[in-house]
Amino acid sequence: MKEDKQKGSWKNTLHEIIYEADTPLGKGFDILLFFLIVISVILVMLESVKSIDARYHDILLTLEWIITIFFTLEYIARIISIRKPFKYIFSFYGIIDLISTIPLYLSYIFVGSQVFLAVRALRLLRIFRILKLVQFLGEASMLKKALKASRAKIAVFIYAVLILSVIMGTVMYLVESDEAGFTSIPRSIYWAIVTLTTVGYGDIAPQTSLGQLIATFVMIMGYGIIAVPTGIVTSEFTRQGKDENKVHLNTQACPSCSLEGHRDDASHCYKCGSNL
Repeated sequence: MKEDKQKGSWKNTLHEIIYEADTPLGKGFDILLFFLIVISVILVMLESVKSIDARYHDILLTLEWIITIFFTLEYIARIISIRKPFKYIFSFYGIIDLISTIPLYLSYIFVGSQVFLAVRALRLLRIFRILKLVQFLGEASMLKKALKASRAKIAVFIYAVLILSVIMGTVMYLVESDEAGFTSIPRSIYWAIVTLTTVGYGDIAPQTSLGQLIATFVMIMGYGIIAVPTGIVTSEFTRQGKDENKVHLNTQACPSCSLEGHRDDASHCYKCGSNL
């Protein structure tokens, strides 16, 4: 009887709406949150356009305050609806929610023309709300697991690219002159990295025939290198997808630690053991 009463509490209902998407209210809340995040990011972009901000500043600010108040209430609701609030506060999404909510408040705390530029930069932190969109992507957890599983291979790959960049940069420093822009080994390594990644800013370019031949080799090699990390992550992503399909998972979140990814027939959290 006590357990049924606990399940019917308003905190439990609030938790289901905010943290889960299997119920109509949960889906509606997620859709509303999704659109507000997108609108907020668009507002930040529009504010950066001086002509638009000068003409519609008051409207943009009013809309931003409405959205900020909503996100503030959402942040507070997430804290009070979970049994272990610090699990959420210090989690990835908890930190992102805080960073994306407080800039507008802080911009009114730091007053004075001398800190105007700092306040503008601070308010741009609202763009971090776009990271909240990750939680609405069903494949986000699979991608995270794939990146985590392939981190050792990617680290070895990056290490090999750095070694190659150092070698090619040093060679170009010896081949080219200061007039071509290769004034030091670090600057030559910078050229090797941007060329190897097929970016090629053009601020530094080899002038000698030998240097251009080496640059051609580096650029061709860059196309092949790009495919390596893509193949590594894709392979792990495919494997993670097969593993996920073995057991159907839902969006039910643990009321204590807010962990997701539980089986449909699970009655306890597989991390902290709390009742679901």
